[in-house]
Amino acid sequence: MYLMILALAIFIITYVLIITEWINKMLAAMIGGFALILTGILQQPEAFSAVDWNVIFFLIGMMLVISVLKDTGLFMYMAIKTAKLARGKPLLIMIYMFVITAVVSAFLGSVTTIMILVPILLLITEELKISPVPFIITMVVASNIGGAATMIGDPPNIIIGSATNLTFIDFLLNLTPPAIITTVFSCGLIWLMYRKGMRVSTENRARLLSYKEDNLIKSRKKLAIALGVLFLMLVGLALQSVLGIQTATISMSAGLLLLAISSRKKVEHVLTNDVDWVTIFFFIGLFIIVESLVKTGFINMLANGVVELTQGRAKETSLAILWLSGVFSAFIDNVPFVAAMIPVIEHIGEVAKQITDINPLWWSLALGTCLGGNGTLIGASANIVAVGIAKHNGYHIRFRDFTKVSAVFTLLSLVICTFYILLRYF
Repeated sequence: MYLMILALAIFIITYVLIITEWINKMLAAMIGGFALILTGILQQPEAFSAVDWNVIFFLIGMMLVISVLKDTGLFMYMAIKTAKLARGKPLLIMIYMFVITAVVSAFLGSVTTIMILVPILLLITEELKISPVPFIITMVVASNIGGAATMIGDPPNIIIGSATNLTFIDFLLNLTPPAIITTVFSCGLIWLMYRKGMRVSTENRARLLSYKEDNLIKSRKKLAIALGVLFLMLVGLALQSVLGIQTATISMSAGLLLLAISSRKKVEHVLTNDVDWVTIFFFIGLFIIVESLVKTGFINMLANGVVELTQGRAKETSLAILWLSGVFSAFIDNVPFVAAMIPVIEHIGEVAKQITDINPLWWSLALGTCLGGNGTLIGASANIVAVGIAKHNGYHIRFRDFTKVSAVFTLLSLVICTFYILLRYF
């Protein structure tokens, strides 16, 4: 019991540091992880073996792929083309960018999509002479919704996929439908919220429409190669169970191939500027911290509590996980939350005799954590990244302003997912 209390104390302190951002989140996670080794709760071999290297190398591979795609100018082209298709009308631009952000996030990840598209959005709003704040908030919401659709779209799904036998196709078939439905309803909500407040001058619209987007593609040959490799990577992920190859090997192979073909003379630049080592080491620290809760028995105790609350019934347990994940992920970064919940669900599957199929619990966890991340400013990594980019460009988005908009989308999405889970699995 003493070791459990000590491990839980280190866990809580680490979470507080991550939430308050008193120190860098990577530093907090790594300090917490090695504090567990120093206190003897974990031995170093135990701590290192707890790290899911499949997740780590999958993330690095995806970062390499995205680095090459970004360098082609494709994302800038997509944004300007979208603005022109919307004829420079702000409300249409917001809805189109919402959909594009959701789609791109499903395949490139929510954080990466935000890092790519928000700076471009700032360029568009600057030309139109309007505030980018509502656009940024809705794009963040879209990134978390789109990220929920696939195994590779959001870090929580990557972690769940690596911890289970669920494949890319399983995620696609089970999570894409509610993500699409939520996106459609969210577009309607955007229209209701912003239809009366978006006005720009004819002169500013004309300036934006004068952009020559074709000139933004730096190398069509490089773009064709990058898209070809991306397509092969997605096919590999879809056929993962048939090929018998892990996701990390697929993404790293694609990333290294593109790096060798397109950026072989800029390897050091890519590794320094385009691989997010802070996020990588953040994950490593989290895996170690969660392992301490498993070893000391806290996870088993928590799982037994959930089973007792729902009496071990599959439907009630699934909905409890969905809403608990949604609420907690709004206030706790969804990455450490899902890392802590995975062993809980595994133990529920072992002790709840009435639950013959554990998969609905995984889908509830994935939807709850990804969509619940929209609940507040600190709910997901994409939220914090977007606000940071905005602040760097002179726009301060306050916690209250972000949350009063994003919380509405979160409630809508969780209600939709409740009906989806009930109709699809029960």
